[in-house]
Amino acid sequence: MVLAAGLGKRMRPLTATRPKPLVEVAGRSLLDRAFDTLKAGGVRRAVVNVHYMADRLEAHLRARSPGLEVAVSDERAQLMETGGGIAQALPLIGCDPFLSINADNIWIDGPVSAVRMLSERWDDAAMDALLLTVPLARANNHPGLGDFHMDALGRLRRRLPGRVAPFVYTGLQLLSKRLFADAPAGPFGMMTLWERAAAAGRLYGVGHQGLWYDVGTPAAVKATEAMLAAA
Repeated sequence: MVLAAGLGKRMRPLTATRPKPLVEVAGRSLLDRAFDTLKAGGVRRAVVNVHYMADRLEAHLRARSPGLEVAVSDERAQLMETGGGIAQALPLIGCDPFLSINADNIWIDGPVSAVRMLSERWDDAAMDALLLTVPLARANNHPGLGDFHMDALGRLRRRLPGRVAPFVYTGLQLLSKRLFADAPAGPFGMMTLWERAAAAGRLYGVGHQGLWYDVGTPAAVKATEAMLAAA
């Protein structure tokens, strides 16, 4: 599941003329870079949700084959947010568990593909969600205070308000469809389901072994291009 339906408000003015997933970093769009991450892990099929400038996204998918079989989940009528967008697309997702990836970050794999690492770490008996995380100190361009604490077994709990947490969610996760049982109707964020999974001890994380860049603003685009050039 490729989450590509956001409004991209923080990326203005670049998103005045294009949807955020089509903003380019070092000559390649964020959407195509997300596809690159999936293909490196052996993924063959993706579902992409669309809302803001949906026609532009669909035209991009038709003109530039991502090397994957792609289906579109149409949110033109209503933006469903992260959790609601995945819930709406579940009938198009033919596997369980399945991956979800944000189209506004950049992942550079370390010794092992991040996608394959999530797959190898997955324990269906223990997990409803497995999030790829990165230490706050290595979260390039990330403006926040961290998202989660992680125990020795990899179980996650959310950062408390006003505190700092050592791990940042990278936008890539492996999810069981059972996480969406009794999910709210309409738009909702993934945190709703993450907190439910955490309360049951079924929200886990694994550390990214490569590089990660938060690319949510025009300034972050420039900074990321400079870091990629240096690397």
